[in-house]
Amino acid sequence: MLKLGLTGGIASGKSVVGEMFVKLGAHLIQADAVAHWLMEPGRAVYEEVVRRFGCEILNLDGSINRPKLAEAAFGKPGGGAPRVKELNEIVHPAVIAHENEWMEEIGQRDPHAIAVVEAALIFESGAAGRFDRLIVVTCRPEQRVLRFARRLGISEDAARAEVTRRMAAQIPDEEKIKAADFVIDNSRSLDFTEQQVQRVFAALRLHERELHHKY
Repeated sequence: MLKLGLTGGIASGKSVVGEMFVKLGAHLIQADAVAHWLMEPGRAVYEEVVRRFGCEILNLDGSINRPKLAEAAFGKPGGGAPRVKELNEIVHPAVIAHENEWMEEIGQRDPHAIAVVEAALIFESGAAGRFDRLIVVTCRPEQRVLRFARRLGISEDAARAEVTRRMAAQIPDEEKIKAADFVIDNSRSLDFTEQQVQRVFAALRLHERELHHKY
């Protein structure tokens, strides 16, 4: 089995690329979805996040309000210091443990599988070493802003401020690209992106077969 890390900055198109890999036969897990699940009321991660960040981040039903948590973690103009590192120290170990269990299960079911973990902070969390191959998705800075604005239904100015704030807590694309095995440029058409995904998948399949015959 090949373990593939799929990463990139905010609104680069990781999820789009991940779904393209699924269409070709890969298995996919999304770190953000795992984090959402872990932060559901009653789970250990939820309890610790609320203990550290306070009941101010909760909705009326007790669930975590993601925008409020993001504001508390990344900070806001004129507010206190960002606490994103503190949040990551709570969430990342649990997310990584869940992903590792998932990959183990996939490998047992299908020894020839390509298991893809889509996560924004693979490098930042120090988790890059657990993957056989790393893919970085990129796009132009202004595209991030436009895509983020559309996704959240907010103004471009608000989106630009939020993208800038979040990117400040991430390793620059240039550094990620240097460490990547493959780079997918998602700044043009979806067809162009899909062609790149198909080429990468073919290379991964070839590598998986070579590994299988070797062992």
